[in-house]
Amino acid sequence: MSDEYGFKGTKPVEVGKVYQIAITDLGSQGDGLGKVGGFVVIVPESMVGHTYKVRITRVSSKMAFGQVVD
Repeated sequence: MSDEYGFKGTKPVEVGKVYQIAITDLGSQGDGLGKVGGFVVIVPESMVGHTYKVRITRVSSKMAFGQVVD
């Protein structure tokens, strides 16, 4: 669950862990956007319609940031 003030409850991602994330949209800066358990993850250098292994690099109250790994 989320609201205008951020994600409520325990966030479903942790810094350093790797997740399979399907990119479903693009952000305003052209970065890919996907979700893990309803929590938004921003993934630079990704394309809509692709699924990537993503290592989480930072988690904020409203979103996480990740990097594609091989």
